[in-house]
Amino acid sequence: MRVAIAGAGAVGRSIAGELLENGHEVLLIDKAPTAISVERVPQAEWLLADACEITSLDEAALQRCNVVIAATGDDKVNLVVSLLAKTEYGVPRVVARVNNPKNEWLFNESWGVDVAVSTPRLMSALVEEAVSVGDLVRLLRFSHGDANLVELTLPEESALAGTQVGDVEWPQDTSLVTIIRGNRVLTPSREDSLEAGDELLFVAAQAREEQLEDLLSVRRNAAG
Repeated sequence: MRVAIAGAGAVGRSIAGELLENGHEVLLIDKAPTAISVERVPQAEWLLADACEITSLDEAALQRCNVVIAATGDDKVNLVVSLLAKTEYGVPRVVARVNNPKNEWLFNESWGVDVAVSTPRLMSALVEEAVSVGDLVRLLRFSHGDANLVELTLPEESALAGTQVGDVEWPQDTSLVTIIRGNRVLTPSREDSLEAGDELLFVAAQAREEQLEDLLSVRRNAAG
């Protein structure tokens, strides 16, 4: 997979390193000469250019990219890069970094953003995830379909502990995508049973989050 990253600062380089380790082809773009540190990520391609300029993106051959990541420290730049990547080059997947939480509402499909990553929100979500059991934690927002990646740790008192995944009447517009059990990451099948302490990751419509939390957190009596 070919990935272009606008912004070669600490965040962009870190993302590039992870992607390269996973076998992807990565291009880092930055207009600041001081940010071009080829020796830090030598396996990546580097381009000294303004990612907000069409000529620069033509040089980067953005139309060949499967994913574009707008990872600069400037929200205005990230929005422009996202919009150009989607509308001018038809990039299938655009991920954008949100630096100021007040700007998060802008990072949607109108600006070409498929996934918006807010660092402050993610950090607070990870804190919540680490200390909360039985509470739904929103980790990531997807622009298309008004859906979120959410996590809940199944509490001991949940009525669903011991229930097979296929026997649960999940709310509409929700999908269980992963079960994290200890050091294991499980792709759930209908036959897998839920266990207390499981970290459950869902993609869910925002309107269904409360239903999902009620289903997983509350022990229902036999009559209910």
